[in-house]
Amino acid sequence: MRVALREVHDSDLPVFFRQLNDPQSLRMAAFTPKDPADRDAFDAHWAKVRAGGDVLRTILADGDVVGSAAVYGEPGEREVTYWVDRAYWGQGIATAALRALLAEVPERPLYARAAADNTGSRRVLAKCGFRQTATARGYAPARGEEIDEVVLTLRD
Repeated sequence: MRVALREVHDSDLPVFFRQLNDPQSLRMAAFTPKDPADRDAFDAHWAKVRAGGDVLRTILADGDVVGSAAVYGEPGEREVTYWVDRAYWGQGIATAALRALLAEVPERPLYARAAADNTGSRRVLAKCGFRQTATARGYAPARGEEIDEVVLTLRD
């Protein structure tokens, strides 16, 4: 499968919204918007981030929109995030997309956060060179409770 990144198009947003509302994906991501079904809040969020200086990309697999990837935040504290449609999990797409994003954004260090029990995401981050540097607890809206999370850092 050929994985590529491109700029986010308006036509990608309905796909991202649908992906954000998959119950299993929400549970795994854990740290999600308070109400993922609020389309107005979703649209406002994307309008804001697209107008800012963040690096936002659409993930394509064989030409199909399958998710998004981004680097956001203040210099020295920038984080990566990604979301891949559950139908494509376990196929190496998140790893390929994150590697492509990291090649595009040479700035280091970069950080990432994941629910401690999200072994898939932790594996993707490790394959891309991120190493666990801290643990934390935080409220996870998708789970309705505080959970453990890991903080990972990419230095080189």
